[in-house]
Amino acid sequence: MKRTFIKPLSAIAAIVLIGSMVAGCSTTQATGDTITSTYSTTASEDSSTTSGLPDSDSLSDGTIVTANEIDASELFSSRDLEQSADLSLAIPLTLESGRDLTLNAEGVYLVSGSGENVTIVVDAADDAKVQIVLDGITITNDDSPAIYVKAADKVFVTTTDSQNSLEVSGAFVADGETNLDAIIYSKSDLTLNGTGTLDLVSATGNGISSKDDLVITGGVYTITTAADGLEANDAILISNGTLNIESGKDALHSENADDASLGYIVIENGTLNISATDDGIRGNSFVQIDGGTIEIATCREGIEANNVIINDGQITINSQDDGINATQKVSAEVSIVVNGGTISIRMASGDTDAFDSNGTIIINGGTITVEAQSAFDSNGIASLNGGTVTVNGQVITQITQTGPGGPGGLGGGGGGRVRR
Repeated sequence: MKRTFIKPLSAIAAIVLIGSMVAGCSTTQATGDTITSTYSTTASEDSSTTSGLPDSDSLSDGTIVTANEIDASELFSSRDLEQSADLSLAIPLTLESGRDLTLNAEGVYLVSGSGENVTIVVDAADDAKVQIVLDGITITNDDSPAIYVKAADKVFVTTTDSQNSLEVSGAFVADGETNLDAIIYSKSDLTLNGTGTLDLVSATGNGISSKDDLVITGGVYTITTAADGLEANDAILISNGTLNIESGKDALHSENADDASLGYIVIENGTLNISATDDGIRGNSFVQIDGGTIEIATCREGIEANNVIINDGQITINSQDDGINATQKVSAEVSIVVNGGTISIRMASGDTDAFDSNGTIIINGGTITVEAQSAFDSNGIASLNGGTVTVNGQVITQITQTGPGGPGGLGGGGGGRVRR
């Protein structure tokens, strides 16, 4: 069956990253704390193209016409998905307290050792791809990121089969007009992968921030932060890996103030264990979940975006406000669409909703279990077209909702089916 969803925006673009592994030769020159490398490649990688999705619309009879969803597999390049680096030409580096390492050229850098108040700085050409391989490192800083990407086309942070730890114990100091706020802070596309573990602790800021895309495809991460766990301007894309996040704000947050088609989150696979003071997963334009195991133990709102699309996965949410919330952030087309997966939502008492949409709610499939005073609340149609939905121990065959889209009693809601 071809799954569909209500398109988040009238002209949203799907970013397609197509890449191949770098092959070539490297020569290296070390000057002070700045590492200079000349790196030639025989194949290009991670080139990107964009393709627009067709518009969605709403017919006069209430039927929803939908657009094809983003193919998550096309969001990850081949190098993103490689969990080990080619170390045959890698440049070995050893950390030393009080001495930053500046990487100003494309290449693979194997970093080991421990240090205090040391930052690995990437300041390379706009077309450079830099891979930092963490081989059992420990960095503890007072007020600056452990890894700071000033300039590059794309940076990979890859763990070997080792334990790695990065901590910032105090408030971040700005770099000129750049407001540094994360243990790993990147102005460029950033990918984290590998076979090891990486622990991150931030007393005042975020765990990992990217001003472009933030991609995670492997590794085990334990992130404890006063602010957001993962933060990105353009997109957070997760293909695999294990993330244990305890955050003082949102666990995952993607928002772009300049481009309404960006600021989204796609989770294809992986394991996420989340305890958040605010939202568990927050995307401005949309959140799409295609698989994986997601447990949100504590939060104000579990999953929030302009549009929420769930195609598969094992999702457990314990929420204080809304379990899954769709609200207008970048578009008047607001929706929650569930096509599959196993979803369990337990709500706190009071004015709370398991599914809360300022637009529509469409359930096409999946197994949904809700414990709540209010299971469904929408401003538009609320349609149960398939799947198994259990509310407070009772299997339901049509949605009962409390919002203005329905009368609020048994048999409320209903509406047009999604065209397949």
